Amino acid sequence: MNRLPGGLMLVPLILGSIMGTFAMPALEIGSFTTALFKDGAMALIALLIFATGTHVTARTSGPVLAHAAVILTAKSLIPAGAVVLLGLAVGIDGIAGVSILALLVAVDNSNGGLWLAFTGRYGDKRDRGAYLASAINDGPFFSMLFLGMSGLAAIPGTLLLAAVVPFLLGMLVGNLDPKWRDIMRSTPNIVIPFFAFGLGTGIDLGAVVKGGASGLVVGAVVTPFTGALVYFGYRCVLRRGDKSGLGFAAATTAGNAIATPAIVGAADPKFAPYVETATAQVAASALITAVLAPLLASWVLKREGGLTVVDEDGNLLDEESGADPAAGGVPEGGAGASRDGAAAAPNRAAPDTAPNATTDTATDTAQGGGSGGSSAAPSSRDSGEPDGEARA
Repeated sequence: MNRLPGGLMLVPLILGSIMGTFAMPALEIGSFTTALFKDGAMALIALLIFATGTHVTARTSGPVLAHAAVILTAKSLIPAGAVVLLGLAVGIDGIAGVSILALLVAVDNSNGGLWLAFTGRYGDKRDRGAYLASAINDGPFFSMLFLGMSGLAAIPGTLLLAAVVPFLLGMLVGNLDPKWRDIMRSTPNIVIPFFAFGLGTGIDLGAVVKGGASGLVVGAVVTPFTGALVYFGYRCVLRRGDKSGLGFAAATTAGNAIATPAIVGAADPKFAPYVETATAQVAASALITAVLAPLLASWVLKREGGLTVVDEDGNLLDEESGADPAAGGVPEGGAGASRDGAAAAPNRAAPDTAPNATTDTATDTAQGGGSGGSSAAPSSRDSGEPDGEARA
């Protein structure tokens, strides 16, 4: 899975969609099986959000909010506004068989799980904390808002609050007791494959096929269009340099968005005729963007020299090839850094220390004492041979 960009989430997601399409009854036998592999995705994502929050301190909260604001603006507000303008120009039928409903639902949200999985490897705490953007744009809120259905746009504030409570609690716990950061450090690698599988079970490959070429086109447009917007936000606003390619990882359609067309259709009957086709197209977009976004993000990062694995503070851990460019271990800030560093230092010092000690001993024996150190080493060896011949 590590050989494929975003593979930690992408591979289980595809496997889950296969199981959900062809063997769903096997996942519905109940007890722990159903709880873990079908119904547990949201709980595991919440745990990951909590773990992410523990690594955000008061000092870094400003940058986190700045990143979240850039992503929310570039991934949701600008694309949704563009789709609405298109709708005003051509009507809700849309273009090329893709309704305005399908376009809007596909572009105004993002897959927060994939974002956390990708930035967990190539980003730092600012990027991971920017999950807040996905917490806000998840669900039908922006779709309803931009379609102008005021009655349903007034979503209870408790729903938005509930999405960020785990993150806020994680921040609180991590700041009160920093040891929790170490406890939660390995959480992403543990939970991501499992919640990705659970999310995948909700993607019906039959609906993806039904979406046909139009669904593929939607997904193929969403990733480069919205990804480019977030990329320029990262480069021009946040000044992230070679890490700007991370922006393309936000260019996805959330799995939860598959249900949005039906919600909108129930709220406004004039959209009802578009619901079935829009649902299939959004499902196709969710799957296609989950594949394209990490691939495109990795390509851009590699092209710009930013495809490097970093810890939560942005310290370099590893290159994509797996070699540590620093000292062959985990750098400062990573797990086991002090242990590896302490072990490496004596090994490097040993070749210099041992000869000096031997030389000093030889000098003391041959000359009855004398100054040790590296400067005495050549003279002690040279003087040792005549002394030996004289004694002989």
